[in-house]
Amino acid sequence: MPASDADRESATPGMPPGTTSETLEANWRRTVDHSTRWPVIAFVSSSVFWLLIGSVLAIIASLKFNMPDWLVQQGWLTFGRVRPAHLNTVIYGWISMAGVGVGTWLWARLLKTRLRGRWMMMASIALWNVGMILGTIGILIGHSRAIEWVEMPYYAFAFIVPAMLLVVASFVRTLQKRRVKHLFISVWYLGASMLWGPFLVVAILLPIYSGVPEATANWWYAHNILGLWITPAGLAAAYYFIPKVIGRPVYSYHLSYLGFWTLALFYNWAGVHHLVGGPAPQWVVTVSIVFSVMMIVPVVVVAVNHHMTVVGHFKKLKYSPTLRFVVFGAMSYTAVSLQGSLQSLRSWQEVTHFTHYTIAHSHLGVYAFASMIMFGAMYYIMPRVTNWEWESPRLISIHFWTTGLGVGAYFTALTIGGVIQGLQMLDPSIDFLTIVGDTKPWLVVRSVAGSLMTIGHFVFAYLLYRIISKSGERRDGPVYFHPAPAGLFGSSAGDGSSRQAPSMDADSKESQERPGL
Repeated sequence: MPASDADRESATPGMPPGTTSETLEANWRRTVDHSTRWPVIAFVSSSVFWLLIGSVLAIIASLKFNMPDWLVQQGWLTFGRVRPAHLNTVIYGWISMAGVGVGTWLWARLLKTRLRGRWMMMASIALWNVGMILGTIGILIGHSRAIEWVEMPYYAFAFIVPAMLLVVASFVRTLQKRRVKHLFISVWYLGASMLWGPFLVVAILLPIYSGVPEATANWWYAHNILGLWITPAGLAAAYYFIPKVIGRPVYSYHLSYLGFWTLALFYNWAGVHHLVGGPAPQWVVTVSIVFSVMMIVPVVVVAVNHHMTVVGHFKKLKYSPTLRFVVFGAMSYTAVSLQGSLQSLRSWQEVTHFTHYTIAHSHLGVYAFASMIMFGAMYYIMPRVTNWEWESPRLISIHFWTTGLGVGAYFTALTIGGVIQGLQMLDPSIDFLTIVGDTKPWLVVRSVAGSLMTIGHFVFAYLLYRIISKSGERRDGPVYFHPAPAGLFGSSAGDGSSRQAPSMDADSKESQERPGL
């Protein structure tokens, strides 16, 4: 029987009759996801391993505030070694590797091409893990460089820096083979992160600093490794997964560009405000304060863009693990950034400097913002690269509530306790031991909150092991916190499903400009 006019018009030359654009889209997605499979699994699983190591070190360090005589017989278990080991395993092990793993999948998806240089990515993960092992052991045995946020010895970075450069090389090769002309905003953020991150690490490792210039460079680096390496990866994921899961375009593409360029312009000046009251040149500190306050612009722009994208779809937070984690992280980005602008002011630093308030602020950024978004991204990505579903919505719920409530209690306790601590230190009539005693209740909350987060990390590690090993019964469809009404997410693959059903692409400029696709 001859084909109908409609069939002839919809046929693609060189493809079997009846092949639709939806089928082709699903096929290229499978191809792209398959090309990223082993690099993504390797980076994600390694990142979670270091998250567990960092969490154990964090609990030990936190408990030492409550039990200062605990585990002091061995030098490698003292607070001065355990705490920087925790910081470095979390920054360079957990959040950096997680960002590369999530970014690798996003990069190939958004460029609609297979990942190039996969051997580079696998070599990178091997070098990165060797560097992390050497660096963590180096800190614990007393080889710390005593520079905050970059305490690992040089021989650790001798492996980590080449690992980062291999990732950059793979990303560049993939970009050269892209099959799209338009670059979605997430590509801008990821590309910038890959440009800025290795430059920052190499710059701080140069043996050219001493004295006040070293302190200035230290806080320029410490602030920017969060703002120009970790933050862009988190925002790239948020800009992709929020519209992808809810099935609508980003509210304003022009606002997304404004947010990107103002972040690039303002953030790199901000770190030196940590030296208010120190020996750094006052004009340098003042410039840093000005640009810290100017960071209100990209923060408000991004907050408005994300909020207006989700408006009318908040009910989906009840069902979607990815959306719940990512929206939590996006809201935390707004909070931590606005808090950072306030914290840079001299009048407020007089109260909060050298207090637990600063620790609360850093955890709101690295954990509540960046880590929660990475968790949400992994819940979406892993079923697609493993072709398997998450095992238990109950365990996912436990993961969310232990980490969400944990970081909420952690931030609240140390913020309140830090402000009280700062006000007391400004009062000469209060002796220092009294101040130390008054901080103890808040530090107990810190330990309890950290324990909650650690429980969530082990739950997530178990879930990750189960999905990578494809354990348990195979699920037919995505895992939701509650049974989702039919059609709520537009397709069965709207959130976390390994099935490649056609759905609107967040990375398509056409879909951004034509709401409803």
